[in-house]
Amino acid sequence: MVKSNINALGIIFPNYYDSLVPELVNERLMGSIPFASRYRLIDFVLSSMVNSGINNVSVLVREKYHSLMDHLGSGREWDLVRKNGGLTIWPPYAEKGMVLYDGRIEALEHTLDYLKKQKEKYVIMADTNVAVNFDFRKLVATHEANDADVTVAYTVEEIPEGSLKAENAKKDMYYTFDFDENGRVTKWHINTKEKRVHNLGMNIYCFNREYLINLIDDAFIRGNVYLERDILANEVDEIKIYGHKYEGYCSRICDMKSYFQENLKLLEDENLEGLFAGGQIYTKLRDDNPTRYIDGAVVKNTMAADGCVIEGTVENCILFRGVKIGKGAVVKNCVLMQDTVVEPDVKAEYIITDKNAVITAGRELKGADSFPVYIAKHQVV
Repeated sequence: MVKSNINALGIIFPNYYDSLVPELVNERLMGSIPFASRYRLIDFVLSSMVNSGINNVSVLVREKYHSLMDHLGSGREWDLVRKNGGLTIWPPYAEKGMVLYDGRIEALEHTLDYLKKQKEKYVIMADTNVAVNFDFRKLVATHEANDADVTVAYTVEEIPEGSLKAENAKKDMYYTFDFDENGRVTKWHINTKEKRVHNLGMNIYCFNREYLINLIDDAFIRGNVYLERDILANEVDEIKIYGHKYEGYCSRICDMKSYFQENLKLLEDENLEGLFAGGQIYTKLRDDNPTRYIDGAVVKNTMAADGCVIEGTVENCILFRGVKIGKGAVVKNCVLMQDTVVEPDVKAEYIITDKNAVITAGRELKGADSFPVYIAKHQVV
């Protein structure tokens, strides 16, 4: 792992965009959703932080976080078992007469004592609805070069269809920016519906730590809830907010359709290489046998993790650990999560199965690229 530390600590919000994929977060949060055959979504931003030399990372969870705690453990796989710093998981606070936090301001206000005790100059904040191999050292360099209060990472692209259709009255789904000739944000747009290429935010930010502490303290006293909507978007003339353009590969999870399609995109070499270009992505280890291909198995253009046993035909699929495909089964264009069992003579196409799902012998299931069929965790079909 990279040892050239940068003067920053990391804060990850793994719950913030759970509402985009309600089926997948029934028993987990966004950060622990399986992705790319053997990873979880949080692995990408967390590994990127570690590879950038950030060894003090806090994960602010809100609810349904037991799966994430099991996955992260002590942080050993990310080299975050340390006497000072390392990985800290903040459970949701519970005080008499107080509900779970909603926006970032409420969440961060309850970590202010912790933030005040830290020594790092900068704070990197990120969500887990994007899978990206991000170099945070470049973000900090942009932040320092502009002497900014806040730096926002963005890509230049059209707004994904799933984001445009998302319905959530309580939260902002996405942000777009206008910049001046020096790269400073002049306008912060919230949930714009204009269909064109935008400077689209990645929900990755760099703050001066002392500035963030004062900002949150003041905002909480005034009753503000949402950092972006209530503070940053309204005060672009007062706050020095600059942009950092990211030009690498980025998978955005906006709904079930995008989750399905972003997984299958990784079957194309250029996309797979783009996502894993740069630093290594770390994840929880599961000691298992290599995938076994039994006599008669036919496998084409498929990503299969360890522990799989394949006896049938598999084409254009993402198979997570321990998936079993029975003899005579034909599985095409599917995303099958950990320990899914497809019994003999099944015909399945455009299916997403959650962990430990079972498709019984002889069944025929077919969805569509625009509407994949989802089978819930432990469900038997």
